[in-house]
Amino acid sequence: MSDVPESRIRLDKWLWAARFFKTRSLAAQAVDGGRVRVNEQRVKPAKEVHVGDELLIHIGEMEWIVHVRTLSGVRRGAPEAQQLYQESEASRTKRLQAIATRKANALRLEGGRPTKKDRRMIHRFTGG
Repeated sequence: MSDVPESRIRLDKWLWAARFFKTRSLAAQAVDGGRVRVNEQRVKPAKEVHVGDELLIHIGEMEWIVHVRTLSGVRRGAPEAQQLYQESEASRTKRLQAIATRKANALRLEGGRPTKKDRRMIHRFTGG
């Protein structure tokens, strides 16, 4: 593929290139499932994305509201992929708050990994 910016690009390919999904098929499944909207409308994976479009992307508990800045069908590193879009400030703060609350509410396992002494006790108990 060339480094020339593309004028026409499919939605699923752009989502893959912008690193929202690991594969194009996962991006297409998300679009088909209604977890990706373009300008507040449900679309198909083959919909052409244009500069200035607003995308609403749901992945798990996370939600992004991004504006398309440039088009690319080539998957590059994360810093370059972030240049393809601009996330709205409201979306960024909401997403960071969700991450913070999830971390605060995460259950911690007491004790962690068994120590060598614990393993000896487990082996004695199980007969192994």
